[in-house]
Amino acid sequence: QVQLVESGGGLVQAGDPLRLSCAISKRTFSIYAMGWFRQAPGKEREFVAAISWNGVSTRYAASVKGRFTISEDHAKNTVSLQMNSLKPEDTAVYYCAALRYYTDNVVDYWGQGTQVTVSS
Repeated sequence: QVQLVESGGGLVQAGDPLRLSCAISKRTFSIYAMGWFRQAPGKEREFVAAISWNGVSTRYAASVKGRFTISEDHAKNTVSLQMNSLKPEDTAVYYCAALRYYTDNVVDYWGQGTQVTVSS
């Protein structure tokens, strides 16, 4: 069983940065690609970013490309999402996810989510 625990959410102002982290159970970390998704009130959950299992490849949603950066630290068994130039429309619950494959958005495991609120 993969366990994912997010942290780092909070309330920030537009233009501020924020960094989310996801702690991953060690024994499965090297198997899955990892990703971040988000869900705003009244909207469907959407893809934000993904990183391949070896950390070589990344991909992003068009709405965050150039502002968000996904990274991983194998030594700490964490995946992070650095979010810069935040906008009010980035307000959502952000979820860490273990992906079945790097190239698609099929999720095998979800974290519990962390709230990010961006005020204008």
